[in-house]
Amino acid sequence: MLLTLKNKETLVIDDFIFKCSVGKNGTKTRKTEGDKATPRGKFSLGKLYYRADRVQKPVTKLSIKIITKNMGWCDDPTSNYYNKEIKINNKLKHEKLFKKNNSYNYFIVINYNTKKIVPNKGSAIFIHLTKEYKKTAGCIVLQEKDFLILIKLINKKTKIKIY
Repeated sequence: MLLTLKNKETLVIDDFIFKCSVGKNGTKTRKTEGDKATPRGKFSLGKLYYRADRVQKPVTKLSIKIITKNMGWCDDPTSNYYNKEIKINNKLKHEKLFKKNNSYNYFIVINYNTKKIVPNKGSAIFIHLTKEYKKTAGCIVLQEKDFLILIKLINKKTKIKIY
């Protein structure tokens, strides 16, 4: 099953078409940390994370994980934990996963630079929630109603093609 990002504002799977937004600087083949671009290529999907204190357990075939207050995602290219989920501490630069806003009530990890991790190649690339379709720092964003439909359609073998 293939999920395809077309024209930077449309996510397509089977007969379903979802409006979305991507990085402020569009898509790039040679993404770097902090360039505000969404990586181009074909990637598998990782876990679906969710805030159990705010939303219901998602109906999906993906692996799921509850987001806790001490969870982060390391975006420090000098760290051995770069582009990995971490327990927050003040020594590591990171993105908080337990956000005050609702953008991470649900999110799916896009497996970009997650296997053989290359420092500065980019980190924390997710499909997450939005209300206004504002451009992102590199993630793909959808409205919650569309996200909840999408996660019922995809599974662990689904790939995402970004071009």
